[in-house]
Order: sequence, then structure tokens, then C-alpha cells
Amino acid sequence: KLTVLRLLLVPVILVVMLLPYSILNNIIALIVFSGASITDYFDGKIARRDNLITDFGKFLDPLADKLLTIACMCMLCEWSMMPAWALMIVLTREFAVTGLRLVAVGRGTVIAAGKSGKFKTASTMIGLCVMMAFPTIGLIATIVNGVIVVTTIYSGVEYFVQNWKCLWD
Repeated sequence: KLTVLRLLLVPVILVVMLLPYSILNNIIALIVFSGASITDYFDGKIARRDNLITDFGKFLDPLADKLLTIACMCMLCEWSMMPAWALMIVLTREFAVTGLRLVAVGRGTVIAAGKSGKFKTASTMIGLCVMMAFPTIGLIATIVNGVIVVTTIYSGVEYFVQNWKCLWD
């Protein structure tokens, strides 16, 4: 339910971020995005605690995370707070890891989310919140974009290094 809520909040965030810029609209977008991001943590915690881990959840949870963060990043590109090349690195990593997972599943192997991937998601969500909270401070955007790019590349490389055998059978 929390994953579905996160998905339903994506268009809400987009609409609010598309409204003419004002402090109020920015605060609303930040609150909705932060709330949606926090559901990711509680979703996983509850699923593990209550043994509610399902194939549906394994599929939908990372999809919801990707849609949430990429939607926000697209709007930050629109606001000139994130360079398009940084977003392209994120998109490339997401498509590549998803492709790797699909190949692995086709060969009977499930690639679980690694620690670096979880760290990448958490640091990205926190970083995006920081950028939304301080939209006029360019140094913050530069630092957050750097963290997003570095954690994205690192986790993507790690997925391929740890699972390269899935590609070469």
C-alpha cells in the first residue's frame, strides 16, 4: 500500500513543481516529496518485519523509487538546478541495472538490491529534498548533484562487477 501511495504521489509532485515558482509551492512539493520518500523506508521495514515480501513488491518498490526520484530530477533540470548530463547518468544506470536484472531473471537468478544501491537511493532522496529546501543556493545543488552522480556510478558499477557472470554464460 505504501508503494502504491508513493506511485500516486509522483503526479502530485510533478503538478506542484510545474506550478509557477513560489515559496509556498516549493514547500508543498518538498513536503509531498519528503513524505513519499519516507514511505520507502517504512515500506521495506514493515514488509520485512511482517514477512510481507512479495514478487509484486520486489517489482513495484524499485519502480516507485525510480519514478519518484527521476520525476523530481526532471523538474530540477527544468528549474536549472540539475544538469541534464547528470540526469542522463542516472537514467543510464537505471536502464543498465534493470537490463542486467532482466537477463539474470531469464537465467533463473534474482539480483537483490545491494547496499550501495540502497545508499544511492537514500542519498538521492535526501539530496533532492535538500535541493528543494534551498533552491537558490547554487553550491548546495552542485554538491548534491556530485553526490548523486558518484553514488549512481559506484552502485551501477558494483551491480555489474558482482553479477557479471549473468551476462556471460
